Amino acid sequence: MKIKKILFVLTSCSTLGDSGKPTGWWISEASHPWKALINAGYEIDYMSPLGGVAPKTGAVSTDVINREFLDNAEVKRKIANTLKPEDINIDNYAAIHFVGGHGAMWDFPDNADIAKITSKMWDKGCIVSAICHGVCGLLNVKIKKDEYLIKGKDLTSYTDQEEKIGGTCEVIPFFLQCELMLKGAKYHIAKPWSDNIQVFERLLTGQNPQSGLSLGSALVTLLNKYNF
Repeated sequence: MKIKKILFVLTSCSTLGDSGKPTGWWISEASHPWKALINAGYEIDYMSPLGGVAPKTGAVSTDVINREFLDNAEVKRKIANTLKPEDINIDNYAAIHFVGGHGAMWDFPDNADIAKITSKMWDKGCIVSAICHGVCGLLNVKIKKDEYLIKGKDLTSYTDQEEKIGGTCEVIPFFLQCELMLKGAKYHIAKPWSDNIQVFERLLTGQNPQSGLSLGSALVTLLNKYNF
């Protein structure tokens, strides 16, 4: 029987470094893939490093899918009570998807429990997906032979240029594009805030919020390809 559940990972971080400005997970980077997945018959669970309520950010009013997502009763219940890493049984899931938002830069990279979940899911043959700053969740994931999951693989993420244009260079703890390349990823960059996704075997990444719809569609395609 096909596994029809997907695990979304949301940041628990609500503050943009020492700036005092609010942050969290970016709504459309969850809602747009969610829309494609539920239309294809999948159920989604939500995990965060701390569990419970995960802080959200991003425009809502002008995005019909965002509104549908946030008004959905099941989504409301689940994102108000996100699972903790220790609650997860990887056998229940066909894929893991890391949602972006600047908050991910502070609590995704060094979370050993989430890295272990991701590693086990990859080794098991699951799909691994991440978008924008959510790709931070892949930085320290190691797989068989103690290699970084991202080494030698085509991928993308929120770019250093997008950080510079967005005025966040002084507050972010590192430059994600640079770190990914230092760890051996084959990085692909498109114009700032343009739709860009990269697929390498079972690894799927998107550059920014504008890539959410394409990523959701590609995720469904991969799940079908690998018979999930």
